[in-house]
Amino acid sequence: MAGRDRRSSDEDDEPGGIVYVTDVVSSAGSVLLVGILLFAVSGVWPPLVAIESPSMDPHIKEGDLVFVMEEARFSGPGAHHGVVTAASDGGYTKFQRTGDVIVYKPDGNGDQTPIIHRAMLWVEDGENWYDRADPAYIGGADNCEQLTSCPAEYSGFITKGDNNGAYDQVGSNPISDPVKPDWVIGTAELRVPLLGQIRLQWSEARATTRPEIGRNQTNATGANVTAPA
Repeated sequence: MAGRDRRSSDEDDEPGGIVYVTDVVSSAGSVLLVGILLFAVSGVWPPLVAIESPSMDPHIKEGDLVFVMEEARFSGPGAHHGVVTAASDGGYTKFQRTGDVIVYKPDGNGDQTPIIHRAMLWVEDGENWYDRADPAYIGGADNCEQLTSCPAEYSGFITKGDNNGAYDQVGSNPISDPVKPDWVIGTAELRVPLLGQIRLQWSEARATTRPEIGRNQTNATGANVTAPA
């Protein structure tokens, strides 16, 4: 008795191949849709960043994935250009301490890896802000002249990593000058622990084969962020 003819191996493989391609396209579309929705909410692209260093410990840790939002969207009380500083008297807190945590371009340089640190003070153009600074974070300076950015050459934010012993604007090789409002990329809103490790490992693998794309030299004190692809 004759049985049903068996299909060729090519015919056997075809449905599986179609399903695979469909799954890949569907997954890519889902990721794109999520990205679009996050952008619509945050107003920042990319809306998710991976943390590269421990300078914001213990409130934001290395390897975390952080959601970033445009600073002016839901700004707190007493905000300067959408950012509430730790010096504000309104009791506003983010990540267990007073003041917003901002993502900014150090010295306004978009080619450097952005920094994610807390906004501590808002200083005005020409201000001697020494007397308003916390003595613990000024590197032993005895007066304004001994501070790198005092008096302020322009209005901006004095920033600091929660795990760092000095402001970003202090020292012979500061992380950044006072942060101008247009250097601010956005404010950190929430963190997903460890999820950023995937992106960091991928970046390190690329850096191994292309050394010129290595991390920013401020990593020892600056909590740099990498945008997930």
